[in-house]
Amino acid sequence: MIQMTVQELADVVGGTLSGVDPQALITGPVEFDSRKVTAGSVFLALPGARVDGHEFAASAIAAGAVVVLAARKVDAPAIYVPEVARPETNAEAYAHDPTADTASLLRALSLLARHVVERTKVQVIGVTGSAGKTSTKDFLASLLPHVVAPPGSFNNEIGLPYTALRCTEETEFLVAEMSARGLGHIRQLTEITPPQLGVVLNVGTAHLGEFGSREVIAQAKGELVEALPETGVAVLNADDDAVAAMAQRTKAKVVRFSASDSSAEYYAAGICSDEFARASFELHTPVGHRPVSLGVHGMHQVSNALAAAAVALEAGVPLDAVVAKLCAYRAVSQHRMDVRTRADGVVIINDAYNANPESMRAGLEALAHTARGRSWAVLGQMGELGQGSAEEHRRLADVVAELGISTLIAVGVGVNARALADAAIARGVPTLMADSSDAAINLIAEELQPGDAVLVKASFAERLWTVATGLYEACPNEK
Repeated sequence: MIQMTVQELADVVGGTLSGVDPQALITGPVEFDSRKVTAGSVFLALPGARVDGHEFAASAIAAGAVVVLAARKVDAPAIYVPEVARPETNAEAYAHDPTADTASLLRALSLLARHVVERTKVQVIGVTGSAGKTSTKDFLASLLPHVVAPPGSFNNEIGLPYTALRCTEETEFLVAEMSARGLGHIRQLTEITPPQLGVVLNVGTAHLGEFGSREVIAQAKGELVEALPETGVAVLNADDDAVAAMAQRTKAKVVRFSASDSSAEYYAAGICSDEFARASFELHTPVGHRPVSLGVHGMHQVSNALAAAAVALEAGVPLDAVVAKLCAYRAVSQHRMDVRTRADGVVIINDAYNANPESMRAGLEALAHTARGRSWAVLGQMGELGQGSAEEHRRLADVVAELGISTLIAVGVGVNARALADAAIARGVPTLMADSSDAAINLIAEELQPGDAVLVKASFAERLWTVATGLYEACPNEK
């Protein structure tokens, strides 16, 4: 974070000093995990699901924090943030409501992040979509100079400002991954980090249970392009009708990217792939065309790479530099299309960080393309799909059958796992059920043969990457 005094920080968040030198200098980051506190940092005393950060204020100071941002009394040097508007209620009963404390602290965090963005004059690039946000964010982190990008999926009202506070005077670009659980969420994130460039990847069915319809999802994702200034750039996916229609919702310059439409400003031609589903294509741009060979797996990465290339070129990165970095890029986020070949020739595709219908199809297509022997799909449930969840899992069985997957292992004990398994059996797919990750490992570990490929995929809450880990450990020496 940029250096500032404690008094400057208090002024930004509208807080009150207690037991701290106003001229003490903050030289480190803002942390909400007391175990990550370092000398010169700020500790944000967020209440959590299991622990309350206020209880760790003293230990954070002992670890080197200069001051604690707190919502209520702590036994440590502190800045007490003002309360946000609370419902009318008994003041005494409400005094230690962790929800109210969290709201107050998140407001302070947001104000501080906005201040840092404005003071550093960093160029903010907003990234949103139902699928591919993290992959595109990771591409951009490799293409742009002097860039700050979120680790993992830090894309909400905590993760986004936390990432923005990593900016310093040397930072040129901030990649802001923006997710939403409802209307207005992305608009709120754009107020914290106002974007100059915005890329919308797709409108799918992820979080359908929270939004209710794909149309509402499109309305929410489009809040990003609505926030762009007239001098900004909206980068839109021409292959998704709902995204392409967002051109009418922005005053910014609009450019499109496409994996199939040569009328788009940025498009791929002659797409092909190698034996591990790593794509090659000719990248066409307004400033020339070049061959690109990706080092990441899955044909869906073509669209993500096009989006990142379009943003980087619009931001002023030279074409040859963009192409060189695209070709050199390798996946960095955990459990996302992590493809490894064991010493015995078995390929393990660990894509278990998250799942929705669109990303499930992409993963299964990569599996079908990669397998030289049998293909094994170890699938857990897709979360947050609402009332149509069981039906979406039955449709997933259609994809498994269509792609000729050799064996499906449906992991879980709920309605969705049963719906997937029953539909797959009805389609003639050899199917097994496992009630846990350990059971799935036991079903498959002794059956794998050289040339087989395994896809492990589910929503984050299922933690299905433990299956991939178990299969690695069964034959740990990779080629």
